[in-house]
Amino acid sequence: MSFDFNDDIELEEAGNGVKRKILSHSKNVMLVEVYFEKDAVGPPHKHIHEQINYVQKGSFEITMDGVTKVLKEKDSMFIPPNSLHGCVALEEGILLNIFTPRREDFLK
Repeated sequence: MSFDFNDDIELEEAGNGVKRKILSHSKNVMLVEVYFEKDAVGPPHKHIHEQINYVQKGSFEITMDGVTKVLKEKDSMFIPPNSLHGCVALEEGILLNIFTPRREDFLK
């Protein structure tokens, strides 16, 4: 069992106007809050993980495998493994990301 209190978790620099908080996780699943300044870019990338994005705040232009959509607060999307994806924050915002399995590269 794990309790993770938001006030105890450091906000990490991810670069280019993006910061993140690694919330609860096990070997099989990870929850991450990602904070974006307006116009910050999450550059196109892919990974072996399944991912779900949930827009907690703001709006984002998200491109996956060549298809671009705008997601706003309370919208979500599923990203299959090895799909090329990235985003642009149309305003200051927060994405809640769920990964399975967890992103070992995010852990120190």
